[in-house]
Amino acid sequence: MFYREAGQFKGSYAADQAIFTIPQDRVAMIVLLVAAFAGVPFILNDYWTQAILLPFLIWSMAALGLNILTGYCGQVSLGTGGFMAVGAYAAFKLMTAFPELNFIAVVLLAGLVTAGVGMFFGLPSLRIKGFYLAVATLAAQFFLVWLFNKVPWFYNNSATGQISVPPSYLWGLQVTGPETKPWAAYLFCLAFVCVFALAAKNIVRGRIGRMWMAIRDMDIAAELIGVRPLVAKLSAFAVSSFYIGMAGALYFAVWLGAAEPTEAFGINISFLVLFMVIIGGLGSILGSFLGAGFLVLLPILLKNGLVDGVGLLPVTAKHVEIATMGVLIIFFLIVEPHGLNRLWQIAKEKLRLWPFPY
Repeated sequence: MFYREAGQFKGSYAADQAIFTIPQDRVAMIVLLVAAFAGVPFILNDYWTQAILLPFLIWSMAALGLNILTGYCGQVSLGTGGFMAVGAYAAFKLMTAFPELNFIAVVLLAGLVTAGVGMFFGLPSLRIKGFYLAVATLAAQFFLVWLFNKVPWFYNNSATGQISVPPSYLWGLQVTGPETKPWAAYLFCLAFVCVFALAAKNIVRGRIGRMWMAIRDMDIAAELIGVRPLVAKLSAFAVSSFYIGMAGALYFAVWLGAAEPTEAFGINISFLVLFMVIIGGLGSILGSFLGAGFLVLLPILLKNGLVDGVGLLPVTAKHVEIATMGVLIIFFLIVEPHGLNRLWQIAKEKLRLWPFPY
């Protein structure tokens, strides 16, 4: 009953076009943000930061980027891991070449470099689509990982072939490196994800977003009504790669601290982010967060339940976890192919009518 919207009227165009049109949604979001920024940092420890919160925030950023390209513009991509590697190596080169550069600028510049690379590899989308485009982006994935693995300039001629993040400070607080406080790393990633999630929400509601969705629904019809496929597809690749590049920079610099291209940015990363987008809901900003949360939390819950609850050996529990994950993903896609976001929409619709269904 508390979620009913009867009697709530919109008296202006701005109120009708607001992101959260119902006051209950606005209050819930404000409470959630206050808790995330002012409450969670006081109860954080290393385990919660490294195992749950940082992965959730960084994968959410990557899923946002892929959802813009695949969910809103309809361009299939299997090169997410390679584009994250571009963001990570761009951040590494910037931090080592310009040690005094502000770390916020480093992440943004890493995103811009990745946007340029994404536009280059998005050029085939002007001639091919569907599975053929997926194969083209898969080639980009393998080429980029090979490039960062074989050209010593990218890892500053390190003997190990790895890149390691140097310490970086922001307003006197260390935000990268082994001495970083868990709450500082969490707040830095949280601020980035909140700002750019809001930006993505506004982009997809505007002219550019409508242009992408017209291309997604039927590119020939979109071209007939004046949408330019060149601008729409390349802008989608640019914005998507910008988000994925920032996720790669945060993944390397804030979460991992060191990375090696074949292990940290392999094809499994591309499929993981794609699964997040499909499970969360294609064409949904909220779905990006739900999908990331599902695939970050489910393995941890399964592992804790099987090892601590049932008493299985960790190796056996890992095999059961992988098999269970696969079965759950297939089951979930059959039951609700529109993702977790659709389930959330159904729950909200029922809450609006509860307890009187008619």
